[in-house]
Amino acid sequence: MGRNFYNDNSDLQFHFNGFDFGEIVSLLDGEVADVSSLVSDYLFRLEQLGELAGERISARALDVDLESCHCKDGVVQLPAGATENLRELREAGLTGVTLSSKYGGLNFPVTVYSMMTEIVSRADASLQNLFGLQSIAQTIQKFGSEEQKSEYLPRFASGEYDGAMALTEPDAGSDLQSAQLSAVEDPARPGIWLLNGRKHFITNGCASVLLVLARSEAGTKDARGLSMFIARKCPEIHVSRIEDKLGIHGSPTCELEFTNAPAELVGQRRFGLIKYVMSLMNGARLAICSQAVGLAEAARRKSWDYTSQRIQFGKKLCDIPPVRDMLERMDAQVMAGRTLLYETSKYVDLRDGYEERSLANRGDAEAKEKTKVYTKLTALLTPMSKFFTTEMANQVAYDAIQCLGGKGYMCEHEVERMYRDARILNIYEGTTQLQVVAAIGGVMTHVLDPVLDELEGIGHDDAVLAGLAAKVKAARGLMDEGIGLVEGPLSSQSELLARRLVRMQVIVFTSLLMLRDVERDISRRASTIRYVNEMIPEVAMQLEIIKSYL
Repeated sequence: MGRNFYNDNSDLQFHFNGFDFGEIVSLLDGEVADVSSLVSDYLFRLEQLGELAGERISARALDVDLESCHCKDGVVQLPAGATENLRELREAGLTGVTLSSKYGGLNFPVTVYSMMTEIVSRADASLQNLFGLQSIAQTIQKFGSEEQKSEYLPRFASGEYDGAMALTEPDAGSDLQSAQLSAVEDPARPGIWLLNGRKHFITNGCASVLLVLARSEAGTKDARGLSMFIARKCPEIHVSRIEDKLGIHGSPTCELEFTNAPAELVGQRRFGLIKYVMSLMNGARLAICSQAVGLAEAARRKSWDYTSQRIQFGKKLCDIPPVRDMLERMDAQVMAGRTLLYETSKYVDLRDGYEERSLANRGDAEAKEKTKVYTKLTALLTPMSKFFTTEMANQVAYDAIQCLGGKGYMCEHEVERMYRDARILNIYEGTTQLQVVAAIGGVMTHVLDPVLDELEGIGHDDAVLAGLAAKVKAARGLMDEGIGLVEGPLSSQSELLARRLVRMQVIVFTSLLMLRDVERDISRRASTIRYVNEMIPEVAMQLEIIKSYL
């Protein structure tokens, strides 16, 4: 009997049990008399997925990695285990998690979907690249026409359709405004556009439905000339190759050739990048955060399992101080990453919910104002979370190999696979460096200040925790000093120093979150103390580096 990847994770249960679903449920479903029945449904699905992940998906992960994906004559073949995983997820009814019940979806909050993504990623990080593409359907639900919603969403919810986002091109990677794949209206067929060009690095590019970023305005070179299109799998879209990758072997990364491929416009022309892709990428960032936390959880557990059994020098490896130090650092870092992930997920749910309410009732001033507040918060927190969690996952996977020593370098214990899988996390869906670019505006305009003020106001009877809170408050002062310097005499160096400011803020914020949470569960005390004491001194170091530019 394998593990249940929800029931054996007390930290994940802590976040679920402590989450206030009332406000979010009311935004998703209107006034619901019995919130507890919906929360029970969320829990049932998490336990259902936890059992599937722990007993079957994780057992197939090594074989999926070794078999990898293959492509012959434009036809992509997934590893047998990946195909079986998708079948079981589909039969379990887990393919329309965030879609409205109107279209056959579960209508779950983003926070619960993030938890599901973490569970899947712990079992096999590469499967998340297929499971997590449900955001394609979410984009159609948000921006598509009623006809498009009725056509596509029920099929996504049932698992009949899978999806991919076709954004990147050989000469337009992170710089998506340079995309050149063309879209021209077909004069013989109203509403049909013809796509021509190439896309590459397309995760699951063999999917039945593609969201394609294409240049609809001939002669343009900027973002305003780009629109978003839905294209179904057809002979005019050819998979010319799949990439031979370092990791994430269970999902295909495709190069696509479009030759007069029929497509239909999503939303308005010219808003493809500046509105629809940006919305899509925000969801993708959060999914990668969940993937990172799930992978790090798997690597952390493998390290504890092995070192608790391996005897060296007459004692367990986990009792040898330098090894113990690594293990406890991993515990603290994963806990911090998970805390940041679910705090961010909460604000995404609130933003989405109040935005929907505001659109439904233009006169609702409260919904309009809260939409503005939560939009600013999520615009900062989603890149900040990806910045932190993906770098954290890489470090934890690296340390996991070290904990296992020579065994860790071999395939047998799977941490070498996790190490290879982790390396893409801080590259795709926006590199760490681009997350800094996305986050720095919110840091410089003090978007988080009201949240930080509220967290700082939490009292601590425990003298040690009170002392840590004082350290974090002092570090926040140093952070604000750094922001002031970059606003003032170092403004010409702002782009160069952005990473340091974002790093300072994420350390202060996660420290305050950890201190808040330990008040509800004292078992978190040791990891909280470890995290704050280890991370907070870096804030002063970063300030000294900033000052060195004066």
